[in-house]
Amino acid sequence: MNSTHLDREIIKDPLHPHSHSQNIQASRPSTIWSPPPISASASVTALPLTQKKPLQSTRLKSKLTKDDKQWLSKKRRCESASWWLTFFAMILGILAAAALCFQGWKSVNILTDSQLCLVMQDDFDSSLDSNNWSQDVQLGGFGNGEFEMTTNDPSNLYIMPTLTSDSIPGGHAAVMDNATYQLQDSGNSTTTSSSNSTTTSNSTTTSDPCTAVSNAQSGSVINPVMSGRLNTRGKKTIKFGRVEVRAKLPQGDWLWPAIWMLPQGNSTNSNSSQGTGVYGAWPVSGEIDIMEARGNLPSYPAQGSNYVRSSLNYGPFPGGSTPISSGSSTIANLLKSIYGWVSTKRGNFADGFHVYAFEWTGEWMRFYTDDRLQAMINLKMSSKSSDSYFFNAGGFPGVAMNASSGKEVAVEDPWSTAYGGSAAAPFDQEFYLVIDLAVGGTSGWFPDGVGGKLWYDGSATAMRDFAAAQDTWSATWPSSADARAFRIDYVKMWKLCGT
Repeated sequence: MNSTHLDREIIKDPLHPHSHSQNIQASRPSTIWSPPPISASASVTALPLTQKKPLQSTRLKSKLTKDDKQWLSKKRRCESASWWLTFFAMILGILAAAALCFQGWKSVNILTDSQLCLVMQDDFDSSLDSNNWSQDVQLGGFGNGEFEMTTNDPSNLYIMPTLTSDSIPGGHAAVMDNATYQLQDSGNSTTTSSSNSTTTSNSTTTSDPCTAVSNAQSGSVINPVMSGRLNTRGKKTIKFGRVEVRAKLPQGDWLWPAIWMLPQGNSTNSNSSQGTGVYGAWPVSGEIDIMEARGNLPSYPAQGSNYVRSSLNYGPFPGGSTPISSGSSTIANLLKSIYGWVSTKRGNFADGFHVYAFEWTGEWMRFYTDDRLQAMINLKMSSKSSDSYFFNAGGFPGVAMNASSGKEVAVEDPWSTAYGGSAAAPFDQEFYLVIDLAVGGTSGWFPDGVGGKLWYDGSATAMRDFAAAQDTWSATWPSSADARAFRIDYVKMWKLCGT
């Protein structure tokens, strides 16, 4: 039987020819390529480099003569025309820019000194000038559910917030329960009592608007803070002009400093409701807020002491009869607010004095801080048919429902004919100045659930909840009077001459 066998060969390592050989069974034919042996001598011989001739220099040996510049001997007309066209285009651009700058400067509304007549200047160098100011002595919350009472005590006219518990017998315990406090122009008194107060919502007053009763069972308290509020009602008013107040804002949680204006109305009777002007009760006759702020630190999420704000507030229905809009499931109080603000990224407005100003004519308004470049509101009023007319800008519904009667009422312009209303209505009447320092409140100025707020606006015990947390919020008020007070350096009022 024939058999086939694989040839075996001895493969020697070419690099180690004397090493021991091994019998390796070939897996491929023995004719496969093997690498050549390595030689110690160089396998490539270097070739000599060819030498290149140096390039000829392009530098001019001498300055070109006019004859060498043959392209200058004859100019083309199109080249000359393009040069002049470019030149005139540059001049035209400069003139157009100058015209735009001039037009912009001319369009800025400014009241010059010759247009203004001084109405009041008070530098507060001595005691309060009764020819300029009246003091509001009240504890009813001023329509905002505020937690302070305003007094005529000299310690509160700085304007300085103080703790009621430091001024009444019984201290904080009397604020919270079993005491009656009577606020009077000539003096204040506190007595302990077990009688209950008549309360409505957040009110802590009895039938006497100057009396507060604390009672734990009913949830009422004596206003936990004393403060001050000044006004020029019946003494100094303007219809168009300028107001300028230099002031340093207070620091401390839930403090609410404000410089604002309310309509004087047809009567100077102090018994008539504040805010009632020639067009009717607030807000029909309007409200001008020159400056409002919060004493909370800049870290407060709803604009702390590094913000100041201005606003205009108005509406077609007086407060109390304000209807509910029938076109929406949400309650609409038909109050329009136009507002703006400025802020500082370094420090806050409680660090030093600033000027808060308001300029006002029948054609425009400007609110600003320190200078006109920091305008919070800049408005122009052209005509009643324009969008700038306040009723048109309000965006009020055509029909609303009266909250008390439940009947639908038409929402009409209350300023179109009354009192000869102009394009600036309702801000075309005499207004007086108010300066106050409020604390807390239930109007929404301090939003619920923001910044560790200690009460809820809709709660019937909002003031009591605030008073119960006195140790918390009073700890944020500086011990220094200068830092805690709303300090007024001066107040100046001018009217537009001839008005």
